[in-house]
Amino acid sequence: MQKTIYLAGGCFWGTAHLFSLVPGVEKTTAGYANSIVADPSYRLVCTGTTHAAETVKVDYDSDAVGLSDLIALYFKSIDPLAVDRQGNDVGTQYRTGIYWTDPADAPVVEAMIATLQRRYREPVAVEFGPLMNFYPAEEYHQDYLDKNPGGYCHVDPRLFREAREMKPRQPQTDREELRSRLTPLQWEVTQHGATERPFDNEYDREFRRGIYVDITDGTPLFVSSRKFDSGCGWPAFSRPIDDSLITEHTDTSFGRIRTEVRSASSGAHLGHVFPDGPAEDGGLRYCINSASLRFIPVEQMEAEGYGAYIPLAE
Repeated sequence: MQKTIYLAGGCFWGTAHLFSLVPGVEKTTAGYANSIVADPSYRLVCTGTTHAAETVKVDYDSDAVGLSDLIALYFKSIDPLAVDRQGNDVGTQYRTGIYWTDPADAPVVEAMIATLQRRYREPVAVEFGPLMNFYPAEEYHQDYLDKNPGGYCHVDPRLFREAREMKPRQPQTDREELRSRLTPLQWEVTQHGATERPFDNEYDREFRRGIYVDITDGTPLFVSSRKFDSGCGWPAFSRPIDDSLITEHTDTSFGRIRTEVRSASSGAHLGHVFPDGPAEDGGLRYCINSASLRFIPVEQMEAEGYGAYIPLAE
């Protein structure tokens, strides 16, 4: 499925080149976003009177690469605390921003921004919101670094290799059926490892008796008797129903080393596990996205085929 996102990351030469290398990205177009002047020229944008931001339109195949994957790479390419500046470039046209045209992208972008903000005490300077307008830049700006290999670029060259080596999603015959059942946020969390916003999700404050199953395939994963209020903003469990139901993977995103948790049956991203849970129940905290789960109250478990698990929820 073709999708589009607009990324302002400073000088658009480097940003366009970076994302053109990502498997699954079909086209990048350098241009000017959110201008108060129609169809501005580069010379006019540089005066700062248009309020336009140098921005790259990224057309991509969402079955091959996720929006959260693209945003994670984008965050690595910018200084998120810099205001109206990236690298050696200074001016309002070099501000950072993420803009969308599909409202379904909003919760994914907001969740990623919230995740980024948790890394800093100062407010991040990445603006985000619906795209107001976009005007393609002059032809000589398009594919600039391909035409001028030695040209100026503020992006760390090591990221170019990382972009080339991003692994495309493997096609699955049932992906379209799965996509039709999930919300955009559920899709990005389970399929592309996004993180929903803390405290603003479905099950953070859910403490009724019941079972939590994989949103993608219905596999039982956690029960209410192992759920506790950790104060982290996401559902927290001391352990899964059985260790064989999940797999653990090293996650080095966002400059940290964490242990990612996935569903063993579907491979869906669930969240992360940390060694700060209740000591009396093993000392672990499984911090899980609500968007990766479906909660079934104990009163409905029998009818939905989970009757055998009722004693575990008591």
